[in-house]
Amino acid sequence: MKNMIDDVGALIDATCVIEGSPSGVLSGKSFVLKDIFDVKGFYTGFGNPAWKNTHPQANYTNSSVERLLDAGASLHGKSHCDELTYNLFGNNFHYGTPINRASPLRMTGGSSSGSAAAVCAGLVEFSIGSDTGGSIRAPASFCGLFGIRPTHGRIPLDNSCGLAPSFDTLGWFTQNASLLHQLGTLLLPNDSPATHSSPKLVYLKEAFDVINPAIADVLRQQFSRFGQFTEVSLGNESLAEWADQFRILQGAEVWKNLGAWVSQHWDDISPAIRARFEMASNISSEQQTQAQKRWSEIQLKMSNLLQNNSVLVLPTVAGIAPLLNAPNDELEIYRKQCFQLLCISGLSGTPQISLPICTHEGAPLGISILGAKNSDLQLLQIAKDLFTQ
Repeated sequence: MKNMIDDVGALIDATCVIEGSPSGVLSGKSFVLKDIFDVKGFYTGFGNPAWKNTHPQANYTNSSVERLLDAGASLHGKSHCDELTYNLFGNNFHYGTPINRASPLRMTGGSSSGSAAAVCAGLVEFSIGSDTGGSIRAPASFCGLFGIRPTHGRIPLDNSCGLAPSFDTLGWFTQNASLLHQLGTLLLPNDSPATHSSPKLVYLKEAFDVINPAIADVLRQQFSRFGQFTEVSLGNESLAEWADQFRILQGAEVWKNLGAWVSQHWDDISPAIRARFEMASNISSEQQTQAQKRWSEIQLKMSNLLQNNSVLVLPTVAGIAPLLNAPNDELEIYRKQCFQLLCISGLSGTPQISLPICTHEGAPLGISILGAKNSDLQLLQIAKDLFTQ
């Protein structure tokens, strides 16, 4: 097996190469793996040199990776990720920023930055990443890829580094919908409840209201080639308030999960990520209690909205990828807009697929479909049907 030539800075460990089974449905296909998943005999870096230096080599391989290898796919390296996966843009202080081949002056998105960059550049047919707050969906939109965040808890996260377990998911990127679907049939348990009616695609009004009206119009116009769709509303609910509840819930779990290690390694963490951990450490028990209450209410709202086989159509993120030299204050505004969209799937635990619908100002722009819990395979089939017409 030839070593891959990584000309986009996608890999953190090019020595992590394992040939897949000689026979299998994925024989001849290659992938890279986000450096939060363990592979026996290799170190897992979690986007931070100190983490890698304070943890031993892995004794076991993540079960999804084993399944892919058994199906014939070959692993061609471990890919870059954002530091401790606590970022959205793919700009790692310690290791740099992978190149977004679809728009080289713009960010790849994170935290699954290297995984997206490798597929975008055509180095591999697919890649494995993870999504807690948007780490598959944002890079998919930024790089013009298909990317799926599955139903929370549907795919095991054994032998991996976690950020916030109530929200962490394993996901994947491809350049075509057929392969995205094929991987789903391998990695997802085939236990979806039977549906007796066709899916009903509807626009989520408040999601389109979050973004620039001109971009919202572009997305609707592009998606209209698949048909004319009605619109649904969240009513009195505010996505800005949902995003704030997500920030609290995620932050509290992040600190509970990683706070002890971070507290011993403050000087080994970049200033921007350190600030996020400091925020997480200061979330009060009162904030957590209130957020937990709202979380239950939001889940009920989404469950009702997704009844009768409804599938929501919404912008994946708030626009095209930011420029590599975008100022921090501009990035923070954009980040807050994005999380009003990305928090919906996270809070509801529902599957979401970002579709590469178009380009805007020369850069990729994605739109998403989001379904009820455990409708993953149905969503994958919808994506396949829409993009193979």
